[in-house]
Amino acid sequence: MNKEEFIKELKKLHIDFDDSMIEKLEQYKNLLQKENKLYNLTAIISDEQIYLKHFYDSLTIVKQIDLINVNNILDVGTGAGFPGIVLKIFFPNLKVYLLDSNNKKIHFLNLVIKELNLKDIYVFKERCEVFAHSYLNYFDLVTSRAVSSLDNLLEMCLPMVKINGYFIPLKGEIDKELEENKKTVEILGSKLESVIKFSLPIEKSNRAIPKFKRIKLISDKYPRTYDKIKKYPLKKSKI
Repeated sequence: MNKEEFIKELKKLHIDFDDSMIEKLEQYKNLLQKENKLYNLTAIISDEQIYLKHFYDSLTIVKQIDLINVNNILDVGTGAGFPGIVLKIFFPNLKVYLLDSNNKKIHFLNLVIKELNLKDIYVFKERCEVFAHSYLNYFDLVTSRAVSSLDNLLEMCLPMVKINGYFIPLKGEIDKELEENKKTVEILGSKLESVIKFSLPIEKSNRAIPKFKRIKLISDKYPRTYDKIKKYPLKKSKI
């Protein structure tokens, strides 16, 4: 996907944008390619693949939620800033929190924010299950892209979503994981509201975007420590 193809597909997503946003995206791409030589941030590094698999893929979350009506958003395991920084560029109304535990990626995120002069965007170096306990019931929207299994993500992320807020991970194939984690979602005071499935333009790889809504308060013991999340998944709980 070249830049012109990206812009064409962007219009199909009904996202309003101007030339300055496209310029920032191009600047972001150039920084990613330059810094990747030093920090090995991503295996996806050609112009065409960055526009398709990083930029366009990040923006597909608008298929599930109107970001104009969202105040704050947390991107868990953001890596080189996907989808968080891309969403900030196109939706400057958002207060964006970026979470990752990798020092090199944290350095890169701060560099991008400085070079693109982005405001109301905050970077945190912490493990998600630790970070969560300082932000329980806090975010309008929590998202994550290509990070961990769904059962791990549900327990780490849903406790941070405020009542009537959403957890919307960007995934590939997901039917089996959704079926296996019905109990997990219920224990975490939430419900699966909808799932949107589609194929990426050009290469036609499968994508799925589930939308989980927090509907009630839960115990502040969640999320548990990572070893407990792994050893005793809620989907196998007898509760």
